[in-house]
Amino acid sequence: MQPQQFSLYGAVDLGARQNAAQRRQQAAGSGDLPAPSDGGSVFDVTDETFATDVVERSRSVPVIVDLWAEWCGPCKQLSPVLETLAAEADGRWVLAKVDVDANPQLSAALRVQSIPMVVAVVGGQMVDGFLGALPEAQVREWLGQVLAAAEQLGVRAGQPAADGAAGAGPEAAQGGAAPGAAGTQDGPSNPGYEAAQQAMERGDLEGAAAAFEEVLASSPDDPVAKLGLAQVELIRRVNGYDQAQVRREAAEHPDDVQAQCRVADVDLAMGKIDEAFDRLLGTVRRTAGEQRDQARIHLLSLFEVFPPRDPRVARARATLSSLLF
Repeated sequence: MQPQQFSLYGAVDLGARQNAAQRRQQAAGSGDLPAPSDGGSVFDVTDETFATDVVERSRSVPVIVDLWAEWCGPCKQLSPVLETLAAEADGRWVLAKVDVDANPQLSAALRVQSIPMVVAVVGGQMVDGFLGALPEAQVREWLGQVLAAAEQLGVRAGQPAADGAAGAGPEAAQGGAAPGAAGTQDGPSNPGYEAAQQAMERGDLEGAAAAFEEVLASSPDDPVAKLGLAQVELIRRVNGYDQAQVRREAAEHPDDVQAQCRVADVDLAMGKIDEAFDRLLGTVRRTAGEQRDQARIHLLSLFEVFPPRDPRVARARATLSSLLF
């Protein structure tokens, strides 16, 4: 499985889903998609309504997507928390609920590997998310980061996304999701972001990397471009791997640092974030000298794929510090 567009949970192209929905509407004799349902602050979404009720709606208000199933115990703990917070939000964001059993196509498109899974969609792109039933305090903190990202992209309740925000891709919002991060010199409408996103949609990873590098040439500390370039570089590496061979080599040679780094790349690109971090933390624990430094440096490069305050990065950084010091 080789992702063409990386997000926190693998290759997810919401624009492609929307285009497909539009083609289905045209094939059925109508060139227009139905308007997003009003639905209030909490509403159900299906394979058929995702394009309008989530993708289109996210251009005027952040949409939080709760992926759940009736049989999932942790889902029953998390969903009421999300619904309560959505009611409290008073329209600043809305909650879309997806029954993964009833909507297998949507579940496959979002690369759902375990539930509960929660993702945020802003300006037509999936920008951030988490797995598992987090405590309410952590959910509130995460929502604050999502709203900060939406604000930076110009997406507020009742207002359309700023020009360029819809094409900025997951990298843009992830870069803006960290409170206190330095703002971009050109703001959310930087044409470099749009050029990078368009290149990724074409499968042109070289072009995407070049676009981000051009932004960094003029703004070396631009958080959006730095994060986007880290994601593109990860995809480029993974696309060059024979994944079966990579996993076999890592299993046969547990002390081969490069082999462990390659599997960590693959796991991260497939959304197995904790597994990727744990693999390299274990490598740091088992090695010394130059080999340990190789594993450490590669782990730090994987941290750059995420917003600085991502809780998984924070946990892995703390573990790394304890191993080194």
